[in-house]
Amino acid sequence: MSDTALALTRPAAGAADHADLARRTAWLKQYGSHAMSFSTMQPDMSYFELPGVGYIAYAQHWGMQFALADPVCAPAMRGELLDRFLARYPRAVFVQVGKAVVDHLHGRHGYYGTQFGSESKIDLPGWSLRGARKQIIRTAVNAALASGIEIREGGFDHDVKRISEAWIRTRRCKNNEIRFLIRPMIVDYREGTRYFYACLDGEAVGFIFFDPIYSDGRVSGYVPNISRSSSNFRQGLWYALMAHALAVFREEGVPCVDLGLVPLQMGGGIEPQESRLLRASMSVIRERMDFLYNFKGLEFAKSRFQGRIEKTYCCHRSAMPALAMTAMFRLTRII
Repeated sequence: MSDTALALTRPAAGAADHADLARRTAWLKQYGSHAMSFSTMQPDMSYFELPGVGYIAYAQHWGMQFALADPVCAPAMRGELLDRFLARYPRAVFVQVGKAVVDHLHGRHGYYGTQFGSESKIDLPGWSLRGARKQIIRTAVNAALASGIEIREGGFDHDVKRISEAWIRTRRCKNNEIRFLIRPMIVDYREGTRYFYACLDGEAVGFIFFDPIYSDGRVSGYVPNISRSSSNFRQGLWYALMAHALAVFREEGVPCVDLGLVPLQMGGGIEPQESRLLRASMSVIRERMDFLYNFKGLEFAKSRFQGRIEKTYCCHRSAMPALAMTAMFRLTRII
């Protein structure tokens, strides 16, 4: 690899100095248009950089590299950055990437690109609470009002850890907060994040944290990456918080809110570059292993907002990457 294409690969936590952070932040604000671009700044990530171009964020587990989201760079440079990364890590797995990345990896490197789930995107200018399928949202908003819930935006409050710990104990994955595919709740880099709280008698009983999505140096949308609620107010608070935040963003002229990943929601027929074996395996996981994660519940909740559904993919070398998929689920702490 030539000096002009030198990649910087090192852990973020405890090693990245101010210059590293400033450089990645500048790339993020210019090219961070993927729903998970902001999450590439989470702790314990490593980075593969091309000077003057951008970076690929990845995590290592069991000796494997798992790249998260699309490369953070100009679209015209995406192919070169992917090629350089694979020259260093030829068996890397790419998680939650778009079709453009799939097409490049499949066409140039022979990768499979298998649907991993879907993302639901809400175009705010034309969005409203009207419609039969949004009745559950309207009911939740009315129930919150009747219960004396006040929803407001505020700054980051470290007391949210108390709600989070109680909430996690009610989840199917009770032992740990999911990571990698969902950034940690408490992170060092928080620029541009927004915090909405549901309060009862002045005390927070639920919240949603939104991360920014960027395009050409400006915020082009938000994604709700962290949401929690008190065990006493679980039902409906997420809908009420989301409805309030969407109204605020729409009033501000924000174009879009991406509801983020719906894991294993796979639509349509099998595409030519997909692995039939992995598709079949993920379908079995979705239908029969709901005890691991509430796949169907999350899909139902996000479907109420009736956003545009876009496919997201996992790119892998072998037709049945069983070890890599197991490693990824361990990395995320789902298992």
